[in-house]
Amino acid sequence: MDFEEFGGAIFDLDGTLLDSMGVWHAVDVAFLAKRGIPCPPDYAAALKPLNYTQAAVYTKDRFELPESEEAIIREWDDRVRAAYEAGLPMKPGAAVFLHWLKAQGVKIGLATASSQTLYEAGLKANGVYGLFDGFVTLDEENLRGKKFPDIYLRASERIGAGPEGCVVFEDILDGIRGAKAGGMRAVGIYDACSEPEKAQIMAEADAYYMDFTEIER
Repeated sequence: MDFEEFGGAIFDLDGTLLDSMGVWHAVDVAFLAKRGIPCPPDYAAALKPLNYTQAAVYTKDRFELPESEEAIIREWDDRVRAAYEAGLPMKPGAAVFLHWLKAQGVKIGLATASSQTLYEAGLKANGVYGLFDGFVTLDEENLRGKKFPDIYLRASERIGAGPEGCVVFEDILDGIRGAKAGGMRAVGIYDACSEPEKAQIMAEADAYYMDFTEIER
């Protein structure tokens, strides 16, 4: 796939650009342990395609918590913000690939379930925030989850590139399906948290890489 020929490249953040899913798992475990609840093995996968509000509603309902959704979100943010500000590592080759795309004139967008506070902190700490031409979050835009094309279509609008000229990089199956439903090419990037979906992602994505160092330029 010749990525320099695309008008736009849209990236997921957590698990695709940032090696951050381990941090989120630790937050999940600590959040539930504080309430005397063991973290179920399917919990992280259930949350990943959801926005913050949807995840808080799901968590409150599943575990019958007395806290409001807003209080749950505040606690999650407080627990994870420091890690993003300190600079979570990017996936191997991700920063180099972003710089290369920018040099080719490809517009770069972010389509993430994370809040603006977190994505700004994570990207700025790694020195790549300025490479992006547009940002979309599920929460701020009140869009459906990533199995739908909404967030990717909005991101393509935000960076000024038509869907047919965009490629999306995602680490989850819902993201691959949502991007393709929007008429875009979809590239799978490996993440350990998506290991159970790996075979299906490889089958449905237009290309698949273990990390960005495998991409030929």
